[in-house]
Amino acid sequence: MSADRRTVLALAGALLAGAAGCASTTDPDDTNGTNDEPSDDDPFDGYETPDFPQIEPTTDIDLETGLLAEQVRGNVDFALELLAQLRDGDPEANLFFSPYSVSVALAMTYAGARGETATEMADALRYELAGEDLHVAFGALEGEFERRNVDGEEVDSGYPGDEEDGDADEDALGFQLSSANATWADEGYPFDDEFLDLLEVYYEAGDHLVDFSGSPEEARQEINEWVEERTNDRIEDLLPEGSIDSLTRLVLTNAVYFLAAWEYDFDPADTEPEPFTSLDGSETDVELMHQREELPYAEIDGHQLVELPYANGDTSMVVVLPADGEFETFEESFDVDRLATMLEETSSPEVDLALPKFGIESTFSLVEVMQDLGMERSFTGDADFGGMTDGDTNDLYIAEIIHQSFLEVDEEGTEAAAATAVVINETAAPEPSERVEMTVDRPFLFYIRDRPTETPLFVGRVVNGETLQDD
Repeated sequence: MSADRRTVLALAGALLAGAAGCASTTDPDDTNGTNDEPSDDDPFDGYETPDFPQIEPTTDIDLETGLLAEQVRGNVDFALELLAQLRDGDPEANLFFSPYSVSVALAMTYAGARGETATEMADALRYELAGEDLHVAFGALEGEFERRNVDGEEVDSGYPGDEEDGDADEDALGFQLSSANATWADEGYPFDDEFLDLLEVYYEAGDHLVDFSGSPEEARQEINEWVEERTNDRIEDLLPEGSIDSLTRLVLTNAVYFLAAWEYDFDPADTEPEPFTSLDGSETDVELMHQREELPYAEIDGHQLVELPYANGDTSMVVVLPADGEFETFEESFDVDRLATMLEETSSPEVDLALPKFGIESTFSLVEVMQDLGMERSFTGDADFGGMTDGDTNDLYIAEIIHQSFLEVDEEGTEAAAATAVVINETAAPEPSERVEMTVDRPFLFYIRDRPTETPLFVGRVVNGETLQDD
């Protein structure tokens, strides 16, 4: 990991809220979300509700623990559904994305949706909470993440050369989970003040007035610069040429940046080239990192799961390695219930782990993906985003959803970044047990999660060793 990556730990931007909950067909104007009692044996239902800070101004809404648990479960469900949709587009490719970023950007959009448009969005995004409840939950999670984020905190890397007194050396990684939102509105267009105020209160989405009508290219460059600044320059040119034009009226953006050291780092001296078998059966030598630690681990029918904690104690990477020769069958059936079952079965043996160093960069248009998930009206002239506008004007639709992501995993930790832009146009249109081994030398799945809230921050799959590492 290069020195410049270790020194950039002070990005601007408020911490972003968690993603969506379970499917609901409730009207977004109805502030009474439905809730079933959580299952006693579901790990996604068992976490304690954090002591959320008060967000001003807001109504006095009591979010029950069970309601938030349903929200979290839906969050994981949406992440896995989105992974399945993106995988189907290119089954042989490695991919990586942030369901967190996608869900937040679309939650801001959902705040202005009405009628069938809102119902479809809630179903596709697995929202359980309705109306202001949903946005209160996003804002509450924002405050919880902000409380735990220690900007620029250094941790002892554990490498030879660290000070004997345990102080971190100058190259030690820190921890950062920063996220920011912004509203880019066409100057002069009659947006509803209550809609803009809601985005500012719950998402801290600063309102930027731009001239989409007269200078769309200048506005596009301004948005891209904002994204680059808030992702440590890892996400560049999020909005490509031609994505913004004179009919664009609103762009809602989210940018998230993550940098964390492992709690148990990998010694670079133990990293060595070993064969990785890709999904098509071909073998490629990749750099495999090695460590032996007591880690949360489960094995069911030959399918292995291990959880690698980061040094801040609240985030981790979960790696799922399907049984040899069964990746495609396992991936097809991998859902929130199966993940919950595997997490339930974890114990803490000494794990002899081999894991590739890897990096992935991905760019997606999510229009077709979200349509396949049932969000159809939003992209047509039948869209109802009347909650965004002041008066009788209701001629807006989603022209594009663009998502870009970056990931690098090495011996010291993980750096990840992602950004999402929603472009809205006016219509012209237990105790340690025996030692186990886990060698990740074939296709695998992974996700980075915030453990106290169970929010999946990033999700990915690795199936192609040839493109796994830079030469």
